[in-house]
Formats: sequence, structure tokens, C-alpha cells
Amino acid sequence: MKLTSSILAFGLLIIFPATQVAAESMWVSDQFEVMLRTGPSTSNAIERVLRSGTALELVERDDDAGYALVRTAAGTEGWVLTRYLMDEPSAREQLETLTSRLTSAAAQGSSLTSQLDAVQGEYDSASRQIATLENEKRRLEEELAEIKRTAANVLAINNQNKELRDQLANAEIQAATLEQQNRELTSQTTRYWFMTGAMVLVVGMILGIWLPRIRWQRKSRYDRF
Repeated sequence: MKLTSSILAFGLLIIFPATQVAAESMWVSDQFEVMLRTGPSTSNAIERVLRSGTALELVERDDDAGYALVRTAAGTEGWVLTRYLMDEPSAREQLETLTSRLTSAAAQGSSLTSQLDAVQGEYDSASRQIATLENEKRRLEEELAEIKRTAANVLAINNQNKELRDQLANAEIQAATLEQQNRELTSQTTRYWFMTGAMVLVVGMILGIWLPRIRWQRKSRYDRF
């Protein structure tokens, strides 16, 4: 008997666990429908069916009957069981709202990321333009410095040219003065030599006249003796 009981218990352990493994897990759905009635009892007619999560405006309570008079967003009034009303949306509705907000936030985040990328691109472009402008500014400053140096050299050359022109004018004046003095000296020399020649000629003529007379007088004296 004990052996038979053990075999039977073993067989049951083999059969029942297999049955439990094959079972599916189930939950009670949080989606249900509430009847909106014309009066505070199940005997009143149903005006419409309200889905869970529908927003209602509380108008009146009947605690004895367990019903409440409510008004829908469309303006329809009716009675519903008070136990089906909550002070805040259901967890499912809140989850859907949060999910929607999260999706919207994610979309906004994606949009902000795109905007940030666009702003970063504009910033990079502006930075490149600034770098280009700075290089151009440095180049222009170098050109301006070179122009200033060239202008300074030109002014110095102009000053040197002016000094040289003044020196040349002075030299020309001195040359003209020397030439005038040379002409005067030449004229004086010519007059000197002319006067000298004239004097020599006169002296020669005087000697030519006077010497024969001296010789004649001497000869006359010699003849007297």
C-alpha cells in the first residue's frame, strides 16, 4: 500500500506541474464602461455609455442611492454610480498623458537639438568669417604700414631732392659768379697786356728816336777832337 501510494503521488507530481506550466497569467482590465442614466437607479434608462477616463462635472450627489448627477463636456447630464467616480484621472490616463508629454518633450528635444546644431553651424560659420576678417585686417594693416614706410621714404626723397635743387641753384649761382669774375679777370688781363704792349711800343719808339741822337752826339764830339 505504501509503495502504491508513493507511485501515485509521484505520478501526480509529474502531471500537475506540467499543467501549471501550461497556464497563462491574466489581469483584470482597467478599461470599462459606465452607464449614464436618466435617474439615480438601475431602473432608469441609459442615456449613453461613458468610457473610463471621461472627464465629468459633478452637479449633485445622492448618497442614499449611491449615484451622482454629472455633466459631460458636451453638456449632457445624467446619473452615474458614485463609486465609479475619482477625484483624479486613472493611472492609465495619467500614464497616457505622461507618455504624450514625454513624446512631445522628446520631439521638442529633437527640435532643440536640431536648432542647437543649426546655431552651432552658424557659430562655426561666423567664427570662420571672423578668422577671415582678422586675416584680412592683418593684411591691410601690413599694407598700410608698407604704404606709410613708402610715403616716409618718398617724403625723405622729396626733401633730399629739394636740398639737391637748392644746392644746384647755389652752385649755378656760384658758377655764374665765377664765370662773371673770370670774364672780368680776362678783360682786365687783356687790358693789362694791351697797355703793356702799348707801353713797350711807346718805349721802343722813344728809344728808337732817342738812341740815334745819342750816337750822333757822341760821334760829333769825337769828330771835334
